[in-house]
Amino acid sequence: MMARLATTVTKSIEDYRGPAGDDAVDEIRRLAEPFAGARVLHVNSTVYGGGVAEILSTLVPLMRDVGLKADWSTMDGTPEFFAFTKNLHNALQGSEAALPGISVSTGISAYIELNAAEAEQISCACGEYDFVVVHDPQPAPLIQYLRHRLGEKTKWIWRCHIDLSSPVPGSWNLIMPFVEQYDASIFTAAAYVKEGIGSEHVVIIPPSIDPLSPKNVEIPAVACKHIIAGYGVDPNRPLLVQISRFDPWKDPLGVIDSYRLVRKEVPEVQLALVGSMAADDPEGVEYYCKTLEHAAGDRDVHILSNLHGVGNADVNAFQTAADVVIQKSVREGFGLTVSESLWKAKPVVASNVGGIPIQIQDGRSGFLVSSVQECAEKALMLLGDMDLRRQIGVSGREHVRRNFLSTRHLADYLRLFAGLRG
Repeated sequence: MMARLATTVTKSIEDYRGPAGDDAVDEIRRLAEPFAGARVLHVNSTVYGGGVAEILSTLVPLMRDVGLKADWSTMDGTPEFFAFTKNLHNALQGSEAALPGISVSTGISAYIELNAAEAEQISCACGEYDFVVVHDPQPAPLIQYLRHRLGEKTKWIWRCHIDLSSPVPGSWNLIMPFVEQYDASIFTAAAYVKEGIGSEHVVIIPPSIDPLSPKNVEIPAVACKHIIAGYGVDPNRPLLVQISRFDPWKDPLGVIDSYRLVRKEVPEVQLALVGSMAADDPEGVEYYCKTLEHAAGDRDVHILSNLHGVGNADVNAFQTAADVVIQKSVREGFGLTVSESLWKAKPVVASNVGGIPIQIQDGRSGFLVSSVQECAEKALMLLGDMDLRRQIGVSGREHVRRNFLSTRHLADYLRLFAGLRG
């Protein structure tokens, strides 16, 4: 078992002048000047699957391009570790349902032991850093075992990507002793900030999407139709799409229920549920099977994942080809797929929860809903009005360009680093 430094592709900030604008790139150049040669380490639980890995696959190479020496370390976790941290993740988001097969005491032991071992490996392999950014609960205890090894000059930042607005009582207390040791904490929304965090710097930084990634770069409509047809979808019929992990928080069963209501009015409609199985999510396969069972063999419900070979370009094609994108989450720290779809000028019908309302201006760049029935009603409205779909799509794309691209995210980190340096 050892720390793993993730390999990333090379990116140039200059390439982002087109989608983000000259002012955004010039500001990043200015903010980065004082940090030439500064060493930054990002740590998260997995290199693939989920929004955190996607964000880091862009932020780390862009940090390098503007002069920082940035590394990205992932955790080589055990099944016991990931089972416990998935339960902890669910509890922090308000669910008392737990994965079976592991006791709390066994899980806590695995959690602490793996972080202690990970700290040892990072210390031996990576050396000293100016800033260490630790993402989410899985590696939160690292600071307790690594801070004295890296020295007092290192600034520690805990970045929380999940919705902490109403955790199960007691769950926050499991990680608070670690979080309060950090020099700064980053949250997606102010509602997620917990009382008792002792960090001098508590900042709100929403996530972002990379407009130049294979998932978000523009694909011709003809190519999109060809791609989705390869998965059995008829490109000439109306299409509803949700892109998400197979996870109870994403409510794919509720999406199917909404689709069935829509189909009563639009019999030719199709639904595609497209997701990925992440290495740190032992619940994924189980909920994928539940979703298949709920679809009850409906040939117009297409349930796809990376197990079927679905990659980022395919996700892009499904979002681009969709008539309406749905994001019917029960809880959602942010939901990158909302911004991804808005960036493609697609109308989004999404739950009014967590970080989704940050992205959608209700009635202008999409619709916020609170039930299966309401989700179906808004989808039907959009399917019946092409002009409304176009109008909302244009507004949504501009909202993302101004607020949720990787360039804004990088600038926010550089401002935080400057604040921590004093």
